[in-house]
This record gives sequence, structure tokens and C-alpha cells, in this order.
Amino acid sequence: MLHGFLASAETNWFLPGIAAAVAATGRRVIAPDLRGHGRSDAPTAPAAWPRDVLAMDQEALLAHLNLKDYDLVGYSLGARTAVRMLVRGARPRRLVLGGMGDRGLMEAGARAAMFEDSIRHGDAAQDPRAGRRVHAMMAAGGLRPEAMLGVLTSFAATSAEEIAAIDVPALVVAGQRDDDNGSVEGLAGMMPDARGVRVPGDHLSAVMEPALAEVITEFLKD
Repeated sequence: MLHGFLASAETNWFLPGIAAAVAATGRRVIAPDLRGHGRSDAPTAPAAWPRDVLAMDQEALLAHLNLKDYDLVGYSLGARTAVRMLVRGARPRRLVLGGMGDRGLMEAGARAAMFEDSIRHGDAAQDPRAGRRVHAMMAAGGLRPEAMLGVLTSFAATSAEEIAAIDVPALVVAGQRDDDNGSVEGLAGMMPDARGVRVPGDHLSAVMEPALAEVITEFLKD
């Protein structure tokens, strides 16, 4: 289970009860903090942030644990990372993409530019409200701005053809007021075996909605 940008496994999966709900179905939950986040290392050197490094980290974790039979669940940045893993050859049994739409995968630079502006300029960002929110989230999570900028530089866009080649059963889910990363329904329609679902909330609040835990656990039980 891969968390979102400026978040952690604790805030996205454990505090909302999603990890516990999945574990209650008899599954083992593995929820790492992504590079730069939570209790993981937060390097600031540019060399530590090559393209697709977050996906490569998770590939290394799968290899270290010798995991061959697993489901892959991601929210926002975690969903982007999960897709990059599949593009690079990962083959989970089932895939859950939370808080992610078509535009967020195919136009990696647009949202990254907004975050970069917010991280660098705070109140003076083009969108001051976003700048204040991003700085508050970094402060709450003890996140290093240089590391968060590193995350952004590692982003890679995913083409429509690459998305269409993702043929594992997939659930694409987001809040009813969440189109931050484009269309959930559009993304689901691009994959041969995916369905789009909406739950209450927006991009930040949907993880706290019991409905999100319910749709994820139900999908993984099939």
C-alpha cells in the first residue's frame, strides 16, 4: 500500500483504518513510507532522485521480500508509483489506484509544477492558498523541502498506450469532489479490466471516509 505526496503510510493507511480493514480480510499489509516521506530517508542530493526512483524503490522491496503473489494499492503519488511499477514490468494480482485520474498520469509535469511553486514560494506562490496548505503539510510531516522537490523531479509521464497495456483487474477510486488528477472514469475506461468508483470527499478527505476502506477491501476480496 503506497501513500500520497506529503503524506505517509501512517496518515493515509493506518490512521484512517484502511490498513486494518485490509488486514481483517486475512491479508498481510506492507505499507512503506516512500523515499523522502515519513520514517524513510529524505536525501537532498539531485543524484538521489533519478526518473522513476520511487518505483525502483518498491521493486527493490518486492525483491527483498521475495514477493510474487501480491496486490498493489496506491493513493495519489502512490497510485502514480504503482502505475510506473506496472509499466516497468510489475505484475500484481489486483491493482487499486486511489485519488488518480487520466491527466495525472499522462501529464506528470502540470501538477508537479504547481507543487514546486508551492514548495518554493509558500504564500508568494501563484496560488497562495495552495502554497500555505503545502507548507503546513510539510511542517506537520517534518518533510524536507529539498527532498519533496526531488520527488517531483523523479516524475515520469505515462502514455495512453502504456496505460492501455495494464491488463490486471483494477479499481480506480476517488472522492466525488476530486478531479485534481483528472477523470477517474476516464482513466478506468483506458484500461481493459478496470472500473471507476466515487466515494464521498475530496482529494485530501476521501482517505478518512469509511467508504474508501469498504470499496478497497471488497475489491481485493473478489
